[in-house]
Amino acid sequence: MSDTAKTLGQRARLAILVLYVGGLLVASKVALGAWLPPTTERGVWFYSALAALLLGNLLVTPFFTKPADAISYSVAAALALLAANIWGTAYRNGFDRFLWSAAFVYVATVLVAGVLSIALKDAAVTPRQRFARSCFVLSDALGEPRAIFSVVFLFALVTYHRGDPREYLVIGLAWALFVGLRPLEALAGLVRRLGSVWATKDTATRLGEVVGHESPGIVLIREDAATGASLGDLLLARSESGKPGVAVALDHVGFAEGRWLRALHLSAPSVANVVASDGLLKRELSAGEVFTASNAGIGADATGYADAVRARLLGLVAPDTNIGQLQVEVVRSDLSLHQGSLLEVRIGPRPVLYQVIEGITREEILLQKNTRGFVRAQAKKIGCWDSARRSFDTVPWLPQPNEPVFLVPHQQAAVAREAVGQFPGTSYPVRIDPHLLVTHNAAVLGILGVGQTFLALELVERMVEVGIKIICLDLTDQYATELSTFHDAAAEQAQFDELQKIGEGGKTKVSKHVEEGGSAGEFAAKVREHLTSFLDPSHEKNLKILNPARFTVWRQDSRPFQDQASMATLTPCEITRIFTEATLSVLQEQGMSDKARCCLVYEEAHSLIPEWNAVASEGDKTATNGTAKAILQGRKFGLGCLVITQRTANVTKSILNQCNTVFALRVFDATGMEFLKNYIGEDYAGVLSTLEDRHAVVFGRASSCRDPVLIRLNDREQFVATFRTAQPSADATGVEA
Repeated sequence: MSDTAKTLGQRARLAILVLYVGGLLVASKVALGAWLPPTTERGVWFYSALAALLLGNLLVTPFFTKPADAISYSVAAALALLAANIWGTAYRNGFDRFLWSAAFVYVATVLVAGVLSIALKDAAVTPRQRFARSCFVLSDALGEPRAIFSVVFLFALVTYHRGDPREYLVIGLAWALFVGLRPLEALAGLVRRLGSVWATKDTATRLGEVVGHESPGIVLIREDAATGASLGDLLLARSESGKPGVAVALDHVGFAEGRWLRALHLSAPSVANVVASDGLLKRELSAGEVFTASNAGIGADATGYADAVRARLLGLVAPDTNIGQLQVEVVRSDLSLHQGSLLEVRIGPRPVLYQVIEGITREEILLQKNTRGFVRAQAKKIGCWDSARRSFDTVPWLPQPNEPVFLVPHQQAAVAREAVGQFPGTSYPVRIDPHLLVTHNAAVLGILGVGQTFLALELVERMVEVGIKIICLDLTDQYATELSTFHDAAAEQAQFDELQKIGEGGKTKVSKHVEEGGSAGEFAAKVREHLTSFLDPSHEKNLKILNPARFTVWRQDSRPFQDQASMATLTPCEITRIFTEATLSVLQEQGMSDKARCCLVYEEAHSLIPEWNAVASEGDKTATNGTAKAILQGRKFGLGCLVITQRTANVTKSILNQCNTVFALRVFDATGMEFLKNYIGEDYAGVLSTLEDRHAVVFGRASSCRDPVLIRLNDREQFVATFRTAQPSADATGVEA
């Protein structure tokens, strides 16, 4: 059956059937002199033609013939042949009997093929399966009503009407015209095509035809020579289910014989109004033709979606996407895409955000050895934004193949008071819980000049604001300048002078017990006294800044001889141990606590708590081990630490491995990257060497995001101006609730 006839509606086929039956009645009147032929052998031709029309392509089996239908038709045809009784009529010659036999063999073949096709369809043996399939093909091809009743008709025409030229000519022409050529179907198709051209001239213009589908959701279109579509154009096209719908144009794929347009079917919008109200256009679409559509004929949901495609569509969900990582086939290059950009894709009904971490080029082979190069972006899942809680929810599933992926538009976001930074180019904040930052320890890692000290200063201010005591051991003296608002410089200078006097005075204190010589013991006792006062919850200040390198503290290094002994000054590592152990001792006296009480900040940590292979003296090994032991015991008493270093490899892993929250800025050394890979994963570890200034990968218990994320850190000046205001802004992030 032709494609045109297949697209006719049920009413159209019924109308054509009535006209054809009328034509057969007229042929009977002209040939036999009666509107209705007799039921004898002289009427076999009429009833065969009528059966072919009624049972055939116009009504009962308009598309294909099932084996059961073929059996029914062959039985009816066999009964008609048996009723002719050609063998019992004396005046019929051998030629007539040959025609009858040939017709009967044809009918019997269809009957047997249909029966065997049904009987063997569930066969387990491959040869039988193939035989059953062959029988199915035979019953479908030979058992079609027009074919099987044509055999009966030809037998009747030659056998019973060849003696009368008028009957022979009129009946033969009637059959050829009404059953064979079927001109009314062709005429209906022509009218429909002409009608669709004029009926849709204001709302739809032919673009081309459907040549294939990329399931799910993608339709491939061969454009006509004089037409073309651009990204975001709305199209009317047949979906893979065969139903007409709305699609939006994407990109072109080149082949040797031309290029194909890829279009994305819209699942949310309903079928366009112009399609629903235009039956002719609907049938054209069902036949595979494609039209461009004006917005006047399309619903607002579809036009809005098309606008989003033109503005933000980046690509499609590509193969190898899993629950945690998104693979994107990039279909356009005019968008500002970069490392750290956010992408949006739907998983079920929810828009889920991913962050771009990598991009690679790919190539695939098309038809006739053509190749197509394209870019694939890799992104890690962030989650679904919850505007009420101002954080991301996890979505433990993955998007559908070919789902559209949109680029989150760039926004100039103000510094959010509660956020340590935002996703690059957006207003989505990343918050830090100061208490979890301390109780689970934290580290800021990065090379010189990328912003780790400014980040540490910000974290210290956030901890001070919530009442956490900070003891900052800073070799750079930068904290005293930047955080002068939060500590009493005069009081600290007085305490420093007191400690320094004690420390310097130990150079001449020689004792027969080596461990009692020097000033280390007295210095530690005075440190504990100072810290007892500072760590008292009633103490008004929450920040103490100390430089271990500025203290001169002596220890006796040998047994005395004639009241003389060798003396040595304590290193910054040993001074650090004294302050750390004294802090733990004071907090232990205050009892256990689930909340953070005090944070020890180790600025230039590679010099204060070095790894065993990076120490300047053997005494530093013992001092670092003592510091690490105190930190490991401190959590139960509200003590934690913040480690800041430029050299990850040179910091003791006994403490670094206990840092649950990590801020990883740009790093180059292989040891640092290998260490961070255990925290942030191989994907994010791979981007560390290319991070821009003031950018960091954040992961840990204190972060508002459960997985590692790449963020743009706050600028120091903007943070100070925002954070130190009396009343924080309720809408500082700029993200709409």
